[in-house]
Amino acid sequence: MNIIIFGATGRVGSLVMQRALDEGHAVTAFVRDASRLKQQPTKQMIGDVRVKEDVFQAIEGADLVVSALGTDKTTTLTEAIPSIIEAMKQFGVKRIVTVGTAGILQSRTDPSKVRYEAGDSNRKLTFAAEEHHRVYNQLKATSLDWTIVCPTYLPDGEATGKYRVERDYLPVDGKMISVGDTAQFVYDELMNQKFNQSRVGIAY
Repeated sequence: MNIIIFGATGRVGSLVMQRALDEGHAVTAFVRDASRLKQQPTKQMIGDVRVKEDVFQAIEGADLVVSALGTDKTTTLTEAIPSIIEAMKQFGVKRIVTVGTAGILQSRTDPSKVRYEAGDSNRKLTFAAEEHHRVYNQLKATSLDWTIVCPTYLPDGEATGKYRVERDYLPVDGKMISVGDTAQFVYDELMNQKFNQSRVGIAY
């Protein structure tokens, strides 16, 4: 498979890339700064995800798309996703897995709202959740085979394989999930497609 990874220098994206390479896939890492790559991908493309032409060039020829783009207090994520969606449609790429946040999962206290709207989390700042919510709404409006993996508190840590997942909700009493386990699930879901057109909460 040819896999394009946006956000390949980040904590989750770099581990997804390593897993894909270990499994023998061809991986293109789309980066702003190649010096930040933790390992050498099959191919690297230096560009700006906010530039439509760069995104189209990256997705052409891909079979699968991973977005581990963060928000970093910017609108980069929501500026990038329309071009990613458009390019996937143009080049006939159906499958995308993105990394979101638990704030956009449904609230258990008020299921008509998502968690950050209902105040389920203790976070006072909702900018990142709002950005990921916009991405969710844009993907939901497509016929793509999308999945949004939504981790809660995300400390560094190795993959254990001992975690819980739930469609559209955060597992009950879920407090945290390691970067390693999140990356492992992102890769496995990319390949196995068990949660098509869904958000997935992941936690211990």
